[in-house]
Amino acid sequence: MAEKQVAPEKSDKAEKPEKAEKPEKAEKPQKGEKKAAKAHEAPKKEHPANFKFIVRMINTDINGEHSVLIGLTKIKGIGLRASHTITKLAGVNPGVQIGTLEDAAIAKIEETIGNYVEIVPGWMVNRQHDWESGDDMHLVGIDVEVTLKDDINRMKMIRCYKGIRHERGQKVRGQRTRSNGRTGLQVGVIRQKLAPAQAGEKSAEKKGE
Repeated sequence: MAEKQVAPEKSDKAEKPEKAEKPEKAEKPQKGEKKAAKAHEAPKKEHPANFKFIVRMINTDINGEHSVLIGLTKIKGIGLRASHTITKLAGVNPGVQIGTLEDAAIAKIEETIGNYVEIVPGWMVNRQHDWESGDDMHLVGIDVEVTLKDDINRMKMIRCYKGIRHERGQKVRGQRTRSNGRTGLQVGVIRQKLAPAQAGEKSAEKKGE
């Protein structure tokens, strides 16, 4: 008799094909590392050969990368309006970097600042009707601080209301002091801490009552 062919037994669980290993994800750089990398990759600004990184004007150091309009405002006593007027009178482009200006242009700006009072109307200066001379003046640089100290000392000396307020370190221009500027003095009721001996005496008195 012919032998019966036996079919191979099927396994209960079919062998699953092995999963391909996923490549490991690269670690994402953190925010600080990204900024540092961008800053490192950013090209440096090229400046001309005669570029001045610090411009000295009216005893003030000005960053040469600022525009002329913004750079002049670093000088005490000169705001945006005065800066715009000075650049216009000196014939300088207010948008260029102040470090690219030649020495002649810087000298022209300084000369214009010195003659600013004589050129502009009286309402554009920062000290009108000076109490000593009665003239209109425009103070710049260290003159602003010196004149301010002199004015405060004079008010203290003549014992006017503003001078007395300056002496006491209180508000000068009529601001409220009940709810604001409450520094220096103790405000409200502060409970004093008793020594241990005094605390024992008080507790004994209460028990005796």
